Amino acid sequence: MSELHREVSELEGRSATAARLFDIRRIIGGLFTLYGVIVTVAGVFASDADLEKAEGVNINLWTGLGMLALGLFFLAWFALRPGTAPEPADGPATESADGPGGGKEEPTAP
Repeated sequence: MSELHREVSELEGRSATAARLFDIRRIIGGLFTLYGVIVTVAGVFASDADLEKAEGVNINLWTGLGMLALGLFFLAWFALRPGTAPEPADGPATESADGPGGGKEEPTAP
């Protein structure tokens, strides 16, 4: 029995690590940060022709900074409020003895 409990607790630990690794906030934050850096660099090195197309607004710079801020927000949220893996169920979920409705049947129309 002890061996079984050890294996179960080891699998639960791996599951919690995997849940933390694939947290959607981490993925979204990483992608927005990466693309934000790329677009910001493109905005910093924008040519006069690029600025002329956007009527004088350096759209790549502003969009890149916005993406960078959003990505850093998601990563900070992930770091400050890490999610926890759901608790495993002790046993299989069962319905009550009376069935899914709890023994209460709805009246039927005549």
